[in-house]
Amino acid sequence: MNTHDDDEQFAQATLVEALENQLEADQPPAVRAVLNKLTLVGYEREESLHLMALVLADEISQMLEEKRPFDGARYEELLRNLPDLPEPRDT
Repeated sequence: MNTHDDDEQFAQATLVEALENQLEADQPPAVRAVLNKLTLVGYEREESLHLMALVLADEISQMLEEKRPFDGARYEELLRNLPDLPEPRDT
């Protein structure tokens, strides 16, 4: 396994840990609601958390790219659109 794969696995694990913390704190409430929705439509918990981590990564990426604060409203909107993922952007 190369360093890039290790970095990706670490990033994914870090994002999932952040989601677990959001679930534990029930903040934002949309995180639990979306996890429940995805579970109801047949996604396994781990798969749901992976999709949610992709959304969190997208918001963090946008935040850094645009040099702006974390946009909780955008994050919740993207979560509620799952299992549809955000559109990829040209970089």
